[in-house]
Amino acid sequence: MSLTEISAERVRRRGDDSAVLRMSDAEAAEIGNDPNTPDDDQRVLLNMGPSHPSTHGVLRLMLEMEGETVLRSKPVVGYLHTGMEKQGEQLSYLQGCTNVTRMDYASPLFNELAFSLTTEKLLGIEVPERATWIRMMMCELNRMASHFLFMASNGMDLGAVGMMIYGWREREEILRFFEKVTGLRMNHNYIRPGGVAADLPDDWQLDVARLLEIIPPRLEEYDTLMTGQPIWRARLQGVGAMAPEEAIALSATGPLLRSTGVPSDLRRDEPYLAYDQVEFDVIVGTYGDCYDRYAIRLNEIRESIRIVRQILDMMPSGDYRVQDKKVTPPPRARIDESMEALIHHFKIFTEGYKVPAGEAYAAVESPRGELGVYIVSDGSSHPYRMHVRSPSFINLQSMPHLMQNGLIADGVAIISSIDPIMGEVDR
Repeated sequence: MSLTEISAERVRRRGDDSAVLRMSDAEAAEIGNDPNTPDDDQRVLLNMGPSHPSTHGVLRLMLEMEGETVLRSKPVVGYLHTGMEKQGEQLSYLQGCTNVTRMDYASPLFNELAFSLTTEKLLGIEVPERATWIRMMMCELNRMASHFLFMASNGMDLGAVGMMIYGWREREEILRFFEKVTGLRMNHNYIRPGGVAADLPDDWQLDVARLLEIIPPRLEEYDTLMTGQPIWRARLQGVGAMAPEEAIALSATGPLLRSTGVPSDLRRDEPYLAYDQVEFDVIVGTYGDCYDRYAIRLNEIRESIRIVRQILDMMPSGDYRVQDKKVTPPPRARIDESMEALIHHFKIFTEGYKVPAGEAYAAVESPRGELGVYIVSDGSSHPYRMHVRSPSFINLQSMPHLMQNGLIADGVAIISSIDPIMGEVDR
């Protein structure tokens, strides 16, 4: 009897088909219907998602279960397909950041930065020093906000319901600052080719200093609530462990790779922006389990605070964007004074600017790992081809290895520890 027939018989006896995955025998065989296994009649195919609170978006998991043990699993993606890569080929380089910022909506500034760095490589331009440091500060604050979102959802997934309130509380403080600087809480379109959209407000130092004052004591509360809590440690330690060789073979990056003890971080290994001018540590784990991935993100928040403190002291003066008529629109005040400025403004926002033919790739260290943008230019005002190396998509392929022979409850912890953003996966 096939797994499909076994499932149908159980449905008939129970009168409930809500938890049984309906699929063909070929699909059942694909995730592990071994006819030589004598205990086949004890196995069930379970469909988890795509609408499930613990899958962090529309992620579907096909699970082969024996009791509560996951024998095999298969992630199924594509339920949130937006076609952002193809859409990016229809938009001008000036419009590109409005598109990519929506991929990883938990850390949109990194998407904008990767796209802008790639475009600037093709243009052969260097942004002013102040723009570089503004970008770095905003990205580190965004890293903190993203990790706070992880702390909140990870706690909720595992039963630490109060953590959801605490994580959102700290993230809200950072989003308020983002709204003050960019006008938006998310999907900012702030980092653009040539610099940033606007300079920092006059009192930005006070706002950042306040964030650096209130967040560290609250991280101590996280340690009290979770880090040393016996139930929390029991739920995470030894769960979803992975060896460094396996992580490298699966092309894992970010906290997933660093949890195995591999000190890989693009900010240090291939410095971009001004990361070679600030001091910070690359946090690594030992066992490659869910607890290490939690602890790495918690301590990366502390390292980001350390970087932002240095930026606060070292922020240079000057312009926040290149003054190049080919790339930069004229100041708003000039449009009312000069017909030339008005024409320039009109042309750059309707036709865009042309980028020399060629190809380029730039990568940044996002909260989830290596985020890269590859662009091929044919000399027109929009990319001929664009491809995004998204860490969430790459890291998801480690899930079957991490979940194998674990409990379904541990599967929830593993999904949360990978911290996928499905908008980045189904791009």
